[in-house]
Amino acid sequence: MIRKPDILVKKLGLSFDRPELFVMALTHRSVGAKNNERLEFLGDSILGYVIAEKLYEMFPVASEGELSRLRARLVNQGALASLAREHNLGDYLILGSGELKSGGYRRDSILSDAMEAIMGALLKDQGVLVCKEWILKIFTQKLEALDLKKSAKDPKTQLQELMQSRKIDLPVYELIKMTGAAHEQTFSVKCTTNLSQVKPCIATGESRKRAEQGAAEQMLKLIKKKIK
Repeated sequence: MIRKPDILVKKLGLSFDRPELFVMALTHRSVGAKNNERLEFLGDSILGYVIAEKLYEMFPVASEGELSRLRARLVNQGALASLAREHNLGDYLILGSGELKSGGYRRDSILSDAMEAIMGALLKDQGVLVCKEWILKIFTQKLEALDLKKSAKDPKTQLQELMQSRKIDLPVYELIKMTGAAHEQTFSVKCTTNLSQVKPCIATGESRKRAEQGAAEQMLKLIKKKIK
């Protein structure tokens, strides 16, 4: 049973002069033409700007590349889906029958899109300043946890450099499975090395790139345990 949107509004600490905008933000395209895609477009834009400006202020000596990597850690599908789950957003999503049956309310892509759509709805209803304030509020913990020294490189790059430094052949990434409809695919990737004491690692993601990064992250942990 879909829970009432006004409950979620209160949980999120928001108020809307036009509550229909909030309802629209929760409405997936599987329902029909009136859905949250346009609001998601707005939300994506304001989110990117707000986080970029905040990082610029927080890290005055960081380079453009470092700021971009920090932003990528915060503004991505997984991070937004995580925020959505903190507020049980899936319980309030308005989905078509097909998405309901397939568990769309649990899918990262749908949850993250809805979060951005809520930002877009808030922007339209309350303006830039209110929207900015709310975005910074919900990202407070993630922003405070950032460490410029630890943000430098993604798992695939770290793994490659570790193996190069030890003169070990680079890992091989193999796509072993791809499931789902064209617009909602899930990829499974296996990362293999020539290290006999380290088993292959398999990870899944909603893009091949995410799956590869997940497998690389697992492999990094294994290698660091095995090789001193």
